[in-house]
Amino acid sequence: MIIDWLTGTAFRVAGTGTTWAELLGFATGVLNVWLVARQKIANWPIGIANVLLLMLLFWTAGLYADAGLQVVYVALGCYGWWHWLVGGERRTRLTVSRTGRREWLALAAAGVLLTGVLWVLVDRATDSTVPLPDALTTALSLLATYGQTRKRVESWWLWIAADLIYIPLYAYKGLHLTAVLYLVFLALCVLGLRAWRADLRRVDRPSAVPPGPAPVAA
Repeated sequence: MIIDWLTGTAFRVAGTGTTWAELLGFATGVLNVWLVARQKIANWPIGIANVLLLMLLFWTAGLYADAGLQVVYVALGCYGWWHWLVGGERRTRLTVSRTGRREWLALAAAGVLLTGVLWVLVDRATDSTVPLPDALTTALSLLATYGQTRKRVESWWLWIAADLIYIPLYAYKGLHLTAVLYLVFLALCVLGLRAWRADLRRVDRPSAVPPGPAPVAA
């Protein structure tokens, strides 16, 4: 059965087994973030495959909020795939943009609410030993993915914040390869932020005025 194979041990690191799901999640995750940074539409199907692998991995590790988050990621992946293709002006490809003040306020309110609700839910309904960081990273990841679907340059900052919590969290849960993966993600997020900001500067740069005499007023 495919699930049994995915949850089987591929190799061991410091005496801790690494499953095939974690190994394949590592490979597809790195490829996905690299494609996002380069604004390649193929990041979405690769990302959907990645979250399905991570869903299985997190559930077996007792990270229930993270496991449930992957279901939402599949839906957001489908939406992002479509929106990148036709979400621009006159249903053209989407371009990089900034997050507005009103949108930031809505995201902040949603983040606080999501963290609180998930914290209580995971703490009371599961045997999780890390309910607060699990809930917080889930909320940050959802907000970052929303920003990614709309090509908001600030979505990279949200991913960076989430990764800085994910890395020690996964190491604590014994998911050493996944912790290394998120360290790679952190570096890729910094590169993605720089690339999207450079693209945004090109969009914002005013067009050069062609040389020649000024037009004569009528």
